[in-house]
Amino acid sequence: MHDTKERLSLLWIFALLNYLYADVVALFAIAGTQKSFEPLSPWALMGSAVLMEIPIAMILACRLLPFRANRLANIIAGVILTLVNGFLTFVPPLAGWGRPPAFPEYLFFATIETVATSVIIWQAWTWSAAEASRAAGAGS
Repeated sequence: MHDTKERLSLLWIFALLNYLYADVVALFAIAGTQKSFEPLSPWALMGSAVLMEIPIAMILACRLLPFRANRLANIIAGVILTLVNGFLTFVPPLAGWGRPPAFPEYLFFATIETVATSVIIWQAWTWSAAEASRAAGAGS
């Protein structure tokens, strides 16, 4: 049986790979339209880098942090990425902020990413100290 730390780490790997591949597919889709687009500002690129560092760091954090910090970090990181992903995917097109509707494949990835981070939040939320103690005792 896998312990929660391992399960959360694997879920973060799964989410990260979906984030990365969605971005690669989106770049191919944009390049295939032959339309020019404005480059992102340095601050937007920095924001993107920070957002992608969260799941990267969480892969290690899940394995290394003690129970309470681990549980809290997973809940906070999961909520942040779920909200940001939902906002960036659905709000600009619906609000008519000049951004074209998201590509269908990007919506597909966004749905998978949202489910993955929601599962991370649920796993961390329902993770008990007793389970963490049993897993730590079994690992010694």
